[in-house]
Amino acid sequence: MDTRRNFLKLAGLTGITTIATLKGASALDNCDFRQTPKQPLGPFYPKQFPIDTDVDLTRVNNRAKRAIGELVIVEGVVTDEFCRPIQGAIVEIWQACHTGRYNHPSDTSENPLDPDFQYYGTMKTNEKGEYLFKTIKPGSYQASDTWRRPPHIHYKVSLRGYAELVTQLYFAGDVLNQHDSILKSLHSDDQKKVVVPFDRTNMNGDNVLKGRFDITLKKV
Repeated sequence: MDTRRNFLKLAGLTGITTIATLKGASALDNCDFRQTPKQPLGPFYPKQFPIDTDVDLTRVNNRAKRAIGELVIVEGVVTDEFCRPIQGAIVEIWQACHTGRYNHPSDTSENPLDPDFQYYGTMKTNEKGEYLFKTIKPGSYQASDTWRRPPHIHYKVSLRGYAELVTQLYFAGDVLNQHDSILKSLHSDDQKKVVVPFDRTNMNGDNVLKGRFDITLKKV
């Protein structure tokens, strides 16, 4: 997959050539050598992958409408334990739509699905270890009578020679984070690695939440 072409074709990002340009600094300036903490795969990893799996989850098969919800740009760099960028790592994400429902047969919620949302995307990191997705902020959902899961994005990152990583990204400042048993199962330092601050910015007329989630893989 041509990751550079995917960066450029993202709606609202047509003037940007690399993620480093977005940041205005080296993508490895703040590299953390510690492995990104693992989180559960969860019950909603796709059983059948959609035809459209590109990096823009806000559009499906060139449908006229975009997905409902707050636009989100999440970017990052995949590195090894020595902060060296990893090229060709497969980065997969999947998540709920704005109503908090997954497009999965195991999700029996009565919340409506969004036919204009892709729910799943995948790409390979470029020569600098960079990846980028355009999506929407997922809705929270009721996991049990006493537990409501905060907005989160699931990740699976893999490449031969490295331990496969399954984790989750959380949105900093969400009040549900402090009550989420899955997030709270991590040590406080590890929580900081998966709770991502997002800045609000204007991008080609769109109000966008933009954050950075760097990932560290361990060699096997």
